[in-house]
Amino acid sequence: MFSHPRMDQPELITWTLNNRPLDNPPGQHYAYSNFGYCVLGRVIEKLTGQPYADQVRAEVLGRCGVTDMTISGNSLEQRQRNEVKYYGQGENPYDMNVARMDSHGGWLARPADIVKFMMHVDGFARPPNILNIQTIQAMTTGSTANPDYAKGWAVNKSGNWWHSGSLPGTTTVAVRTHSGFCWAAFTNASRRNSQIDGDLDALNWDMVGKVEHWQV
Repeated sequence: MFSHPRMDQPELITWTLNNRPLDNPPGQHYAYSNFGYCVLGRVIEKLTGQPYADQVRAEVLGRCGVTDMTISGNSLEQRQRNEVKYYGQGENPYDMNVARMDSHGGWLARPADIVKFMMHVDGFARPPNILNIQTIQAMTTGSTANPDYAKGWAVNKSGNWWHSGSLPGTTTVAVRTHSGFCWAAFTNASRRNSQIDGDLDALNWDMVGKVEHWQV
């Protein structure tokens, strides 16, 4: 997904299928695949007859009360109103085809948007979830190849779900805890060969742990 930036999605998928054989038989090995999520976005378009982003806004985000999320542009000139400027260290944040990443990392959102989404798929009683309990269980059950990663979520035996992400110019983490919390944190910078994602995660756990009483 970070190669051949001039190709559109169909061209990239065709090139990959023609040039990149499977490393392992399906189901026997775990490897996080941005390309797999790109293909999933195209499956959604094929099944619904709608552009991926339109379908997600209507059937997922809108039902969660999220109205501002959009697919990002690729350049500084395409920056949205209220969007931050991104800063890289040794890499150019604006040297990628982010719009092509739509279904694996192309969404532009505030942390509050992500938290709203998470609260509607977290399995807790309030607010009402947009998924039934069987779907949530399937979504958060790891595979035989990797019990610690489910369908879009890293999971552990404590009942916590989370996902972190990093691109040149941004580092993010979103967490749902077994004790009823959902939070998200973003930065507009990244640092290669560092522990910035783990540090960002630890910072949020530390802040939550220092609050003795929560008003709900």
